[in-house]
Amino acid sequence: MGAKAKWVPRPLVSWLKRIAHQDQVNAFLWESRDKVGTEWLEECVRYLQMTLKVEGRENLPAKDDGRLYTIVSNHPLGGADGVALGAIIGRHFDSRFRYLVNDLLMNLPGLAPLCIPINKTGKQSRNFPAMVKAGFESDNHMLMYPAGICSRRQSDGSIRDIPWSKTFIQKSVEYQRDVVPIHFSGQNSSFFYRLANFSDKHLKFNLAMLFLVDEMYKNVGKSFEVKIGKPIPWQTFDKSKTPQQWAQYVEDIVYSL
Repeated sequence: MGAKAKWVPRPLVSWLKRIAHQDQVNAFLWESRDKVGTEWLEECVRYLQMTLKVEGRENLPAKDDGRLYTIVSNHPLGGADGVALGAIIGRHFDSRFRYLVNDLLMNLPGLAPLCIPINKTGKQSRNFPAMVKAGFESDNHMLMYPAGICSRRQSDGSIRDIPWSKTFIQKSVEYQRDVVPIHFSGQNSSFFYRLANFSDKHLKFNLAMLFLVDEMYKNVGKSFEVKIGKPIPWQTFDKSKTPQQWAQYVEDIVYSL
């Protein structure tokens, strides 16, 4: 907000600090300041007391097979799932991966080196297409959440991503990267989904995102299932379907895991 921040009422500032768990987050960032990349992600998993049950680990390609992959997952939590999956992928591939992430996360020093930021808080950076191109042209595997935002509660009560973006299909074909599908279990609170649905329908900004850190702390100490599917050859994504239809095809595979 720049200079306008001084006009924000102090009680509102105090509330925002509490919702963002500012003191707790800052304490963790200080305590983990000597770690970066995969080590920092693993420290996050320990800090959040997450128990991860991983199935299908044998489906992860060998780290020395000389190929590069696009790894895609559903996004049920919007925080803890990101660090947990990064810890698993980072350990397997010796940290040779990059996230496409919300640019706010670039403020986390331990995470930033693994990130290609997507501007979710302001106008889209003109450099974004070039950054994605550089990411796919690099010798890093790409970890993506094609929904772009965390899952929402559907009309039937189920928790599911919004329709996935086709970008990962187009880039995987262009750079001949097989796609590794992963499903991550878990959900946020009922309050979060009510707020998210209201925000999506009636507001021009993502109000629910403000509560993601609070949701992360609500999930401390819980267990999650991570199911890794077999890689899908990039040649699968031919002209028989549009890129958007292929994105839906992969999303359906993820939810069948």
